[in-house]
Amino acid sequence: MRKGCLILAAIAGVLVLAALFVFFSFKSTQNQLVQKDEAVKTAWSNVDADLQRRADLIPNLVETVKGFTKEESTVFGDIANARAGLLNAHTPQDKIAANGTLDGAFGRLLALTENYPQLKSNEQFLRLQDELSGTENRIKVSRLRYNNTLREYNTFVRSFPNSIWAGMLGFQPNEAYFQASAGARNAPQVKF
Repeated sequence: MRKGCLILAAIAGVLVLAALFVFFSFKSTQNQLVQKDEAVKTAWSNVDADLQRRADLIPNLVETVKGFTKEESTVFGDIANARAGLLNAHTPQDKIAANGTLDGAFGRLLALTENYPQLKSNEQFLRLQDELSGTENRIKVSRLRYNNTLREYNTFVRSFPNSIWAGMLGFQPNEAYFQASAGARNAPQVKF
């Protein structure tokens, strides 16, 4: 009888230890999922802030170019529409798509400088172009950090046994990677 009680106590002890192991594994994974999800949100916020900075610089650059160009209203309209699309986009996927449209329209604006040599020497245009170049570098770094953070999150969510806990907690892989737009592979030819 005493031997049976010892066996039952040992089994109960093993079950309690197994339950504690599962519980702590679950809580640890939950905490890591929350941290990684917040890291993705922070990285996206940085990209978003840099995109906003660029969107804020573009009207100044457009106004400077307008002062030197004639009858280029199609390009200016395309930029205004693309900028509005970026500012009105709410999800990362929508902002990524709108950014691609803005990249194309903006490339056409920079190509205009070829037709207006006096614009190339304008101090305000050169200053704005330098600011925009710095902002583009910021965007590049922010996108890289965002994509790396997103990759880490997705790897963690898809890995076993994290995938079990992630599914139970409602964490899903996020495929909103920031990729270069189709036209970005061909840089506009701008010569000074």
